[in-house]
Amino acid sequence: LDSIGRRIHFACRHPRPASGMPFLVTSVALLAVSNGNPFAGGNFYVNPAYQAELDRSISSATGATLANLKLMRDIPSAYWIDKKAKIRGTTTDTLEGILSDASKKPKPPLCVFILYNLPNRDCDSTNSRGEICCYTHHNGTCDLDNNGTCSEGLKEYQTNYIDPFASVLAAYSKVPVAIVIEPDSLPNLATNLKNPHCANTATNAAYTNGIKYAVNTLATKAPHASLYLDAAHGGWLGWDDNAQAFSSLLGSLGVVEHLRGLSSNVANYQQIGTPCPKDAFDAKMHNWCQSRTDACCADDCHLLSQWSSGNNEYNYIQSMMKELDRSIPYWTPHWIIDSGRAGAAGERSSCSNWCNIRGAGVGLKPTSNTSLPNVVDALFWLKTPGESDGCTETLPDGSQCLRFDQMCASADAIGSQAGEPRAPYAGLWFDYQVKQLAANAHFHMQTPTAARVSSQHVVEPVAFGKCSMTGASCPAGYGCKRDICMPDKATVALYKHTSTFATRLVHAAHPQDTGHAELMGQ
Repeated sequence: LDSIGRRIHFACRHPRPASGMPFLVTSVALLAVSNGNPFAGGNFYVNPAYQAELDRSISSATGATLANLKLMRDIPSAYWIDKKAKIRGTTTDTLEGILSDASKKPKPPLCVFILYNLPNRDCDSTNSRGEICCYTHHNGTCDLDNNGTCSEGLKEYQTNYIDPFASVLAAYSKVPVAIVIEPDSLPNLATNLKNPHCANTATNAAYTNGIKYAVNTLATKAPHASLYLDAAHGGWLGWDDNAQAFSSLLGSLGVVEHLRGLSSNVANYQQIGTPCPKDAFDAKMHNWCQSRTDACCADDCHLLSQWSSGNNEYNYIQSMMKELDRSIPYWTPHWIIDSGRAGAAGERSSCSNWCNIRGAGVGLKPTSNTSLPNVVDALFWLKTPGESDGCTETLPDGSQCLRFDQMCASADAIGSQAGEPRAPYAGLWFDYQVKQLAANAHFHMQTPTAARVSSQHVVEPVAFGKCSMTGASCPAGYGCKRDICMPDKATVALYKHTSTFATRLVHAAHPQDTGHAELMGQ
């Protein structure tokens, strides 16, 4: 072990010089940072600021919804530091205020934060664009079409965001912290380069150099912090080619020696599920599940039929671990999974939809008691239940949303049906949504029902799912083509910018479907 408890692996080589005399070269490679599972023990910080938000909704709730909202008051969740103004302060809606409050407890609880403010943030959508740009339009919004080095944007990120963030952490070194670093950013660079906003040189420089600086700075100034880099989810990186691209990109950054591990399902709705046995991944899990009805093969999103191993987050993690072992063999990461809004199943007509999903429910309570204890550190509410994913085109006050994304008008998004309220900007409290999440809550583990086991047995077609068995119609905007519900041209045009939709289309399209390939720019 080194001075902060990291396991060190020594690899010995015996090259033979010209003289013929052997000599020993010793190289040191750090495995995953191993100070022990920071989530073990279950002593988690519950934020009074979140309780105050819940109280606003509790005051007008009734029945089971009211009862569950009251239960949620005592359930911990992560806090998003998604702007510079949230770093310093005395209240518990700031990094400094939360750590100060936690430090006064008899035994300081674990505080979980999301670090989220890269230049050109959220390159594949518009709902949660950040305050730091590589280049700006005249109106102050980020110009994601402009190539370059992003030198000014990176300077602002490093000097005015990461450096003060690390300084505040260092001042409260007695408070245990876990930090999820820049959700979606690296996955977008790995898989979404058909989107010019993600592919341009400025965004690439911002993400790779920004993440390297963030990890190295936090590891140096706050070595007590457990760092987890985001790795999207099974509905995005569950295919072998996507997993390989992500693993290779991660390995090229040279930061894994500072990471405790990775996070999955952040701010998404994928099922946590039941893990398949290890041997299921020896010959590809989607093949293993073909003739089985095991609970681990439940596949609400019809991913197995597209040769993805990401039908649930436990299986996605096991599959990704195999790719990581190939790309970074000296590193053994640990994972945390966002269970905050994974309580309902089958609520989406398309699992590429991610904005304010109608019928979703809060999921399993935060715990370090996981189904893969040697791999997954914890399930945790990383996206704060009740905070909006993004705005409808018209805001609740009747004004126009300047960050509207078409995904927030999808058939599954709250606000897209008559009689539903409009959604506020991303991160703002959404009373209607949190009441739905509470009404559909599943705080404890449930076994998947027989109707949900494997894509071959699901009865109701969904986007990119099988559609020939029952003859049932596909969702609006999709048609049955070669036994798969494929999107029409209008749907592709609306959603092709979004990584989750784009990767589903690429993996579902038949080689003869040139129309889809052309629309995706292939």
